[in-house]
Amino acid sequence: MIDAKGIEALIVPSLEAMGYRIVRAVFTGGRRATLQVMAERADDAAMSVDDCSLVSQTVSALLDVADPIAESYQLEVSSPGIDRPLFRPEDYERFAGFEAKLELHQPLDGRRRFRGRLLGLDGDAVKVNLGAEIVRLPFAGIARAKLVLTDELIAATRPKARSEAI
Repeated sequence: MIDAKGIEALIVPSLEAMGYRIVRAVFTGGRRATLQVMAERADDAAMSVDDCSLVSQTVSALLDVADPIAESYQLEVSSPGIDRPLFRPEDYERFAGFEAKLELHQPLDGRRRFRGRLLGLDGDAVKVNLGAEIVRLPFAGIARAKLVLTDELIAATRPKARSEAI
């Protein structure tokens, strides 16, 4: 079994030095083994095709030297997109105030799926405003989470015009 965390540890220092953050790295084996690397710019600007290409070339070179994957595999590099998945605790802090969909591994009070405004972390739980109530979802119990594409999220990720940036 390929250790995606080990691969991530191998590539993070170089990519951070280049101005990128790794969102996640996942290795799927099988007939068509694939290493998927999701990256974003550290300056929070939109990822371009050129950015993905540069990350891909760098990761490929690092893996060619270290050779942590014995079998043949395909490397896929992508950006998380606007309605990005949320994986790490810092994602919930960074995107507090935005709407998200979350799904738990196990039901909490009879529910597994939640949709509401992220309120950040509270200890080892993610706080979510569901409108009528605020819930605390155990971070370790979250199976999947992603931002919801809203006008507010689009406006927040739109590049600022030069006059606004100054």
